[in-house]
Amino acid sequence: MLPTLGHLLSSLTGNEIMLGFPTFGLLVALSFIAAAMVLGKELKRKESVGLFRPFYEKMTVGEQPNVMDFLGNGLFGFFLGFKIVHAFMHRAEFLHNPADIIISVQGNWPAGILFGVAFGAWSYYQKKKRALPVPEIKNVEVHPYELVPTITIVAAISGIIGAKIFHNLEYWEDFMADPIGGLTSFSGLTFYGGLIFGAVAVVWYVRKKGMNPFSVADCVAPGLILAYALGRMGCQLSGDGDWGIANTAPKPGFLAWLPDWMWAFNYPHNVAGEGVPIPGCVGEYCNVLPVPVWPTPIYETIMGLLIFAFLWSIRKKVDKPGLMFSIYLIFNGIERFLIEQIRVNSEYNILGGITQAEIISFCLIILGVVGTWYFSRKKTAATRS
Repeated sequence: MLPTLGHLLSSLTGNEIMLGFPTFGLLVALSFIAAAMVLGKELKRKESVGLFRPFYEKMTVGEQPNVMDFLGNGLFGFFLGFKIVHAFMHRAEFLHNPADIIISVQGNWPAGILFGVAFGAWSYYQKKKRALPVPEIKNVEVHPYELVPTITIVAAISGIIGAKIFHNLEYWEDFMADPIGGLTSFSGLTFYGGLIFGAVAVVWYVRKKGMNPFSVADCVAPGLILAYALGRMGCQLSGDGDWGIANTAPKPGFLAWLPDWMWAFNYPHNVAGEGVPIPGCVGEYCNVLPVPVWPTPIYETIMGLLIFAFLWSIRKKVDKPGLMFSIYLIFNGIERFLIEQIRVNSEYNILGGITQAEIISFCLIILGVVGTWYFSRKKTAATRS
């Protein structure tokens, strides 16, 4: 396994590189970037064919700076100085495990105060320099694609919170045994929790901007499944525990061309610390599963990329608001429901044992089918109210 960026770079270059940033965290970040790029491209395309229109927002220019301007930027500067200087002074520790420093109370107080005062004073001075004797209110033209950075931040923050909540609810006993670790670890994210919380937050934001949330959801759909595929790639590279059940069956002859690790894998050096110690291994990530399992993250990565390719290929033909997202829900639900049959997961003691993901994926399939039927019957309409 390649649990950190250092392991990944060492594997690619052949040189030992000590960089402890989690591979899973890197792929999660890349997944948000990929989803944002797809969303921006789709919003631009739909605006070019008249399905979205720019709108105007009132903006006040020339305001005098106030105490909150100083404090807001000062707090940001304090955090940077507090963490960056401390990380620089403890470079070896930071490179080995960045999370231990980033998600902690460790820091350099003098540097934090210095950076905070500098950032606050600079922002205050810059706003003072642009201030007018009488502030003016202007109508500024805003294109929908210009909202992508804010939409991404809203989705990221709410999505990660939702993913953490759903994961800890699913593995409640593990969370109660180590609540701090459950809340702060880079692993342990449930996609459906992120999808639900992220969707609610983004719908609230785009409705606030006067945009049709169904049309925005259509633009988001291909990016969501692409982000899911990249996230699962991170699960596979790091070995975060999101793998399948034991698979001791011999590989069928008709799959002889398939690499053995795609049929059954024992995840050596996994970041989850699952399994038995590896003889002769020293340091972190020295465990291996005693029995190989289905490498389900690989299958989900492949299926996610295939679904993305399909949605991307039909996006110009599906122009009724809500229809593309409904199709996405069907494929996403089917993919996850099928993979749950061979995936390790916490089961609820109902209906003979059923997982949280099976319940949600089944609901998404039904919702997608109903949505496809409903939206396909509606006439194409403007996407901004």
